[in-house]
Amino acid sequence: MNKNILKIWAAAFIFTASIPVSTHAQDRLVNALKVNASDKSKEMYQFTDVVNVENTSVKNQGSSGTCWSYSANSFLESEMMRMGKRPVEISQIFTARNAYVEKGKMYVRMHGAVTLGDGGAFHDVINMYRKYGALPQSEYIGLNYGTDINKTGEMAAMLEGVLKAVVSNPNGKLTPNWEKAYTSVIDSYLGEVPTEFTFEGKKYTPKTFASEVVGINPDEYIEIGSDINYPWYSKFTLLVPDNWALDQVYNVKVDELTEIIDHAVNNGFTVAWAGDVSERYFSWKNGVAFVPEKEWEKMTKEERETLFEGPKAERKITQEIRQEAFDNYSTTDDHGMHIVGISKDQNGREYYLIKNSWGSDNDYKGYMYMSKEFVKYKTTDILLHKKGIPATISKKLKI
Repeated sequence: MNKNILKIWAAAFIFTASIPVSTHAQDRLVNALKVNASDKSKEMYQFTDVVNVENTSVKNQGSSGTCWSYSANSFLESEMMRMGKRPVEISQIFTARNAYVEKGKMYVRMHGAVTLGDGGAFHDVINMYRKYGALPQSEYIGLNYGTDINKTGEMAAMLEGVLKAVVSNPNGKLTPNWEKAYTSVIDSYLGEVPTEFTFEGKKYTPKTFASEVVGINPDEYIEIGSDINYPWYSKFTLLVPDNWALDQVYNVKVDELTEIIDHAVNNGFTVAWAGDVSERYFSWKNGVAFVPEKEWEKMTKEERETLFEGPKAERKITQEIRQEAFDNYSTTDDHGMHIVGISKDQNGREYYLIKNSWGSDNDYKGYMYMSKEFVKYKTTDILLHKKGIPATISKKLKI
């Protein structure tokens, strides 16, 4: 998921199904999501935590499409806490850097038929952890180009240029040199990877840091989606542009998505969430997302202006409604966030407490409240530990 798949609304914006991420893609989406906001929202919603699972501080991915890395690494940090470890901020850009390398290889293998840009998926974080290990943020900040926040547009353009030159095959046969040239561009922007480093007085490599400090077993984590076109409780390839690795996810029914999340959070697990955030009823500024009974186009001016001024009635999401939105591009793989709790509004309706990676410039200092109907409607997939899944569903999935 990333910021390079945008649906930008009304007269001010144009929907684009899949475009390479640019320097300003992240900024455009965040700015667009500030449009549908109310100054009265926070005083008119009263949220009370039911469960709030331990998590690390809110981060800011800057002007980059690396939400998938920020959210999934935040998830891994919470996993460290769940296992009784002291959490360490994991370098999100080290994970992304390794994914850029692997994506470049796939792009060449596929003769250019792979989406480029910053985007990725949760399995990329797990796969890069398994193959390359991990680094603490202090050892790899990825800002080797003169800024104090991520701003990856120039690098993305450079990488695209290199890869397009390779697949054009001007020699008639590829040489082995292209990988070194491509990787050197990445390292010139993000920094070279340390082969060995000292952390809290002890020497590590990325692989030993992953095994000894982070300590997760990548084989214990799975992704789950819901698509009516595939057999239930089997695996299918999630057909979104940023699934460049063509990895598969488990398939469950829409109501089971929230059943799984509820069970996980109520038992001390957190969940990485990927889905669509471009609807008018997702407000980053107000930190609330829900599914109103009426579509935006059918609302009156007053209904639009007061959309986030306290709880409103919601549409009931069915499997068919969810599928139609995915198939007609109303639901795309826009963004990744981290579910860390469950809360109730003043009417008793439950929401998921979501940790975002856009800094703390919203009503809830970087967190959001996302209704369960919104999650059923707009989720593309989730990542969690296998033990966070209810036993009845685990049995169906045969895991």
